[in-house]
Amino acid sequence: MTVLLLLLVAGLAAILSPASRAADPPRSAETAVVRPGDTLWSVAERHRPSQRPFAVIDEIRRLNGLDDYTVHAGQRLVLPAKR
Repeated sequence: MTVLLLLLVAGLAAILSPASRAADPPRSAETAVVRPGDTLWSVAERHRPSQRPFAVIDEIRRLNGLDDYTVHAGQRLVLPAKR
């Protein structure tokens, strides 16, 4: 009887658990270091060449809390996930 109850509770927990727990564990974010003469456009093209540069730039700005389009040599930027 106890085993049946434990199996029932375990089954319900598996069914009712959020889908996010079943997803792959998060990876550490990829970063890029800004080189002298870089712009957000050049960073986007170098690190995400198969994606639309404007979309990548918008995501870089969002991920890094950038208010404008200015970057500085040596600055470390979190990059959006590869698609």
